[in-house]
Amino acid sequence: MKKTLSSVISIVVLLIMAGVALASGDAEGGHEGNKWIDLGKKTFNFVVLIGLLYWLLAAKMKEFFTGRRAEIKETLEKSVEKKAEAEKKHREYSEKLDKASLEIDGIFEMIKAQGVTEKQKIIEDAEKTAKKMKEDAQARIEQELKKAADQLKAQAAQASVQMAEEILKRSITAQDHETMVKEYMGKVVSKH
Repeated sequence: MKKTLSSVISIVVLLIMAGVALASGDAEGGHEGNKWIDLGKKTFNFVVLIGLLYWLLAAKMKEFFTGRRAEIKETLEKSVEKKAEAEKKHREYSEKLDKASLEIDGIFEMIKAQGVTEKQKIIEDAEKTAKKMKEDAQARIEQELKKAADQLKAQAAQASVQMAEEILKRSITAQDHETMVKEYMGKVVSKH
């Protein structure tokens, strides 16, 4: 209220000064006294008008500005609260994002470690399989070699028997044959 009153007084003083300046202007024809009276009337009318307006509108203006001040204060308080909430949510989401990033890094490292372990396991399994295949192949080779050696021995024995038979057939005469039969018979008879 004091601010409003001081504002009205300041306006009135300015108007009076303006009126004095206007009245002190170059007067033509000696009507200086009338100008002062006119200025006084106009100033009085203006002051009455301002007073009447103040009397009629002061309560509403005060109510408007008080309400506006309360509204602005409330808006500022709400803005501060919303800002605090937003900062709180920002911190929460930042923490969640950091935790998620750490979890993702942990999962990535775990998957990487599992991958290395699986790779090592696959390599070991492949080496075992290759070793077993090599041992199996070696055993088959040995079996095949033994089989081939046995076949060669059998074929060699058969070939030597055939060769011996042919040599004997060529070299034994009828007289040798008869001598061998007699000797054989003599041995068989003497044994029984």
